[in-house]
Amino acid sequence: QVQLVESGGGSVQAGGSLRLSCAASGINFKAYCMRWFRQAPGKEREGVGTVDGDGRTTYADSVKGRFAISKDNAKNTLYLQMNSLKPEDTAMYYCAAGLYWFGQCRSSNYWGQGTQVTISS
Repeated sequence: QVQLVESGGGSVQAGGSLRLSCAASGINFKAYCMRWFRQAPGKEREGVGTVDGDGRTTYADSVKGRFAISKDNAKNTLYLQMNSLKPEDTAMYYCAAGLYWFGQCRSSNYWGQGTQVTISS
């Protein structure tokens, strides 16, 4: 049974930092693309970034230079380091997993329950 559990959310002031974690069980990290998404109230879900099975990362333009995705394959844990946070980063943050197949990331088919991030101005 696959399980993704996010943690590390909270409330910080603008300019601050947070590090989110996503503990995964039931999957081999090297065989999956791990993604972070976020969704603010009244807005569509937005992809934040991805790390593929080989460790390559991509980011949404809105977070480039401020956020960093990393993973620990031994611990099966995904991280999202968020710096220089802005009020517009306020959202529920989700981690998700999709198969990494022949160098391509498939759609995410496993999702965590989310962790809330609130940034005050």
